[in-house]
Amino acid sequence: MPGVNRRQFLQATAAAAAAAPFAACGRKRQPNVVFVLSDDLRWDCMSVAGHPFLKTPNIDRLANEGVRFRNAFCTSSLCSPSRASFLSGLYAHRHQVINNFTEFPSNITHYPQRLHEAGYKTGYIGKWHMGEGNDEKRPGFDYWASHKGQGQYFDTPFNVDGNRQVIKGYYAHVVTNLANDWITKIDGPFCLTVGHKAPHGLWLPETKYEHALDSIDVKKPPTAAPGPGTPDWVSKRIKTWHGIDGPLYGANDFGKFIRTYHETIMSVDDSVGSIYETLRRKGELDNTIFVFAGDNGFLLGEHASIDKRTMWEESIRIPLLVRYPEAIRDPRVVDRMVLNLDLAPSVLDYCGAPALPNVHGRSFRDLAQGRGDGWRTSWMYEYNFENEFPYTPNVRGVRTDEWSYMHYPNGEGQPDTEKAELYNVASDPLEQRNLIDAPEAQSKLTELKAELLRIQQETGGLPDRMPVNPQLRFEMPNAAIR
Repeated sequence: MPGVNRRQFLQATAAAAAAAPFAACGRKRQPNVVFVLSDDLRWDCMSVAGHPFLKTPNIDRLANEGVRFRNAFCTSSLCSPSRASFLSGLYAHRHQVINNFTEFPSNITHYPQRLHEAGYKTGYIGKWHMGEGNDEKRPGFDYWASHKGQGQYFDTPFNVDGNRQVIKGYYAHVVTNLANDWITKIDGPFCLTVGHKAPHGLWLPETKYEHALDSIDVKKPPTAAPGPGTPDWVSKRIKTWHGIDGPLYGANDFGKFIRTYHETIMSVDDSVGSIYETLRRKGELDNTIFVFAGDNGFLLGEHASIDKRTMWEESIRIPLLVRYPEAIRDPRVVDRMVLNLDLAPSVLDYCGAPALPNVHGRSFRDLAQGRGDGWRTSWMYEYNFENEFPYTPNVRGVRTDEWSYMHYPNGEGQPDTEKAELYNVASDPLEQRNLIDAPEAQSKLTELKAELLRIQQETGGLPDRMPVNPQLRFEMPNAAIR
């Protein structure tokens, strides 16, 4: 092949291999991929999930035309670790993005890179948030429009393929316009990720929604006060940045805190609808794997807490929707436990691209078609104490279809720092009764401890390295990293 170097030859070969399954069945080319990722979005903040007042018609349409994974979870409830798991299919102890300040490792291939090798055009627009102070273009992307840190709800400074500029306007509209423009111009198969800022706090709704929910009567949740069996650290932090009696991200009013959180989600819903219409006008909607998810859950007063990081249900559950009528011809709701780790292997499976090596996630393609034999029945959770947000201890735990066990370790071989928790989430979904000391639950506790150890061993999580002697503190966090 005169004039073609080795890299170009390998890319052309990979592209031909990826296209082969589609050519064999009469398809012209591989499907596109659009992944819209929302920040700090709870699993139940969609009207299709039964939310009592929030309306999300565009997100609902994806669910009604595809598959909604009703029991989807993140394996670390924190922005950067979860984003790295979506990209890589790996637990945090393997990819090592264990806080919000670590870069995605250059020696780990992510699924957009694999698609790029297979001939896809790849783009990343919006919040990246792996490497807090770095807005440089990351490997594997043809197009890059991102920024340092969290970004701003209005007038964020973006790096657009090396051109740094403040793009005026509301964040959700800015990233949507950039996405629509790129989709419209691109030729051939493409893989695009759109990372929203919303609903990361402090919440600033766009003008048309800033009073949309003023009439909503906000009540505190049933677990707003610590109940019997609650570990002591929960009560100690109740007036901190992550407690229900704290400053509430500067809102200083629980009603405002709740209303503005939901009002920012309405702009994300508009974004989903706009991108949907752009794909439709281009004639690519049904040839696109359209995924919508949240990076982690969020506590809105449950367990006397706000924020995420913990292993309680409100923190670990995420929305996950997939629309792709070529493979998901019968819309459905799936109840099996699906993880953020599963996105990378699933996308590559749908695209006919070579799999990533040694991933911890699994393709959910069969689940989305109504087949679930041999699917997982348990998974592990991990979170490492952060000095920057010193309100939550180290957490390790295991979740099954019916049980959730979490404990607060202090390094291997040392006693836990806090009282552990055990809940039968099938009968106690609000986790109001901690069964850790209940005689009737001791055999289950032993079983879950063994299962956690098994998963750690199987996924390379031992030795389990974590901060030792973490000291919970109660001062305000640095304003630059909130």
